[in-house]
Amino acid sequence: MLLPLLILPLVMTILIELGVLLLLRERRKKILISSVVVNILTNIPMNLYIAFLQEEFYEVLIAEAVVVIVETIWYFLFVKNIRQAFVYGFLCNAISMLTGILIELIYILLSGQSIIY
Repeated sequence: MLLPLLILPLVMTILIELGVLLLLRERRKKILISSVVVNILTNIPMNLYIAFLQEEFYEVLIAEAVVVIVETIWYFLFVKNIRQAFVYGFLCNAISMLTGILIELIYILLSGQSIIY
């Protein structure tokens, strides 16, 4: 079913990225709400890309870089500081992606699957 492939990663990404913003001491509601909105706009297409195309890891990294650029531009519209916008876009996505990889590795190890394909 497609819905769990989209909803669970979206919710996890939103929670992780809100957590990162809060750790970076961001408290402005408009920034926190904008994070939820931009993740809805970028996470769903990214997960569809991953689910249906099953591309190589480097291609996923390139797509993730596009997401970082889009989110950096989005944050810039609200914070008006390109450095801060990049820090938000990069750190939120890097930590979210690394968390996803870690969860996937734990799942693979616990399920007894081979990591090497």
